[in-house]
Amino acid sequence: MFKKLGERNGLFDFIIIGGGASGAGMVMEAATRGYSAVLFEKSDFAKSTSGKSTKLVHGGVRYLAQGNISLVREACVERGLLMRNAPHLVRNQSFIIPAYGLYDELLYTAGLKIYDLMAGTYSLGRSERISADEVVERMPTVSSRGLTAGVLYHDGQFDDARLVVNVLQTAVEHGAIVLNYAEVNGLLKDGGGRLTGVIIHDPVSGVEHKVKGRAVLNATGVFADEIMQMDEPGKDAIMRPSQGIHIVVDRSFLPGNDALMIPKTVDGRVLFAIPWHGRIVIGTTDTPIEHATLEPVALEEEIEFILQTAGKYLARAPGREDVLSVFAGLRPLAASKNYRKTKEISRSHRIIMSRSGLFTMIGGKWTTFRKMGEDMISRVEKFKGWKRTKPVTRSLRIHGYEEDSIYEDQMYVYGSDRDAVLKLADDDPSLEGWLSSSLGIARAQVAWAVREEMAVSLEDVLSRRTRAQLLDARESLRIAPEAARIMAGEQGRDVQWIESQVSDYRKVTEKYLLNGV
Repeated sequence: MFKKLGERNGLFDFIIIGGGASGAGMVMEAATRGYSAVLFEKSDFAKSTSGKSTKLVHGGVRYLAQGNISLVREACVERGLLMRNAPHLVRNQSFIIPAYGLYDELLYTAGLKIYDLMAGTYSLGRSERISADEVVERMPTVSSRGLTAGVLYHDGQFDDARLVVNVLQTAVEHGAIVLNYAEVNGLLKDGGGRLTGVIIHDPVSGVEHKVKGRAVLNATGVFADEIMQMDEPGKDAIMRPSQGIHIVVDRSFLPGNDALMIPKTVDGRVLFAIPWHGRIVIGTTDTPIEHATLEPVALEEEIEFILQTAGKYLARAPGREDVLSVFAGLRPLAASKNYRKTKEISRSHRIIMSRSGLFTMIGGKWTTFRKMGEDMISRVEKFKGWKRTKPVTRSLRIHGYEEDSIYEDQMYVYGSDRDAVLKLADDDPSLEGWLSSSLGIARAQVAWAVREEMAVSLEDVLSRRTRAQLLDARESLRIAPEAARIMAGEQGRDVQWIESQVSDYRKVTEKYLLNGV
């Protein structure tokens, strides 16, 4: 894969470090403005925070209570733009907030009317009060004890890791180079201490590559301090990450098409139960952590918190035995020590520039990734005195764009690529049929992930290209050997590689199970 770097002579205009949502937004923004851009990701794209979200493209109802009107407005606009630009991955999701008393009814109704106003012409639908009977009709498994009414509102739902892949494909179509498993382990500077490029480690050959760039952007989220330390050794850490976990259960716990939103839990956060790929995702928590890792693990107290809280609002309380998968993600928060709780930290993004010229994106939320990319490229242009270029991503169709996706079909996430994925089986009979009928994963999807989506490891395919690991960890382990064999055929690998990949995948995925393998 490093041969791609040799094909480009001279400097890159932009070097982006980090292959999550913010990095993807930056490289797409740079490439579509006509700049030469390269992105490096030390693991797989969306491996960390960007693949472990609550699966919502939303304005953030709770930010209204914090008075962060500008963030809510910005996020509502970006939500609307993303639904227009990637309708195969982002769709309108109806939510119901159950109200247990007149005060709650008035409070939620008023708050969501303000939420509607913030969205303006980008609204996905008007909020409205609905009767207790209608709440029960639409959500028969919601606890009806003391229920007086409900408030219906609309937000966006999406597949996070799939969107990162499609955004990166869009950037490549506009001339960018994107590489996963390419770790930045050093920075290049001139005699005056100005940043001129990066040093990349190739994990396969062990060779290091020096890549020159006119601007270096740090989009590593919770790992931003590591890059800033390379730039300024001894610099105080600025990131203050927190962990949020989700559990995944069978759709029977919340049948129907509506998502459930609990506006205030005992820790002051909101709790969601959301239909997603035929399952229900319930979360999230807010637990401060000391050190960021690529594969965070759900804590027992977090698991119990979600199970107990969900049990208060669902007639049938989920137990540990009902959990199909549990996954943990980190939030890239940055704040001073004056904040008492991580939930109080603003999700607004900001850009920091070091003395050497390293541009670092701090904070932000998934929904505003495109605006973060736009703001970063514009900031670099202004600081460096480059000719200003016009952003085009507000109306740019993301790779896979398809207006009329059939969401009941699990392959809807491929959008306009769907027929090409299925055609692989026509050309190769060994790719015919289901890898997992319960998850709706075809064998051809594994080959497509390797050929078209830069999947390198078994985990890349089962966790982020198909989402099997998050939807049903045990089922993903069952299909792992067959998926590895398909990948081996695509990559020319041997039996030892297959065994090693399955073993590595098992070690990671065991942490997604509550009751052992």
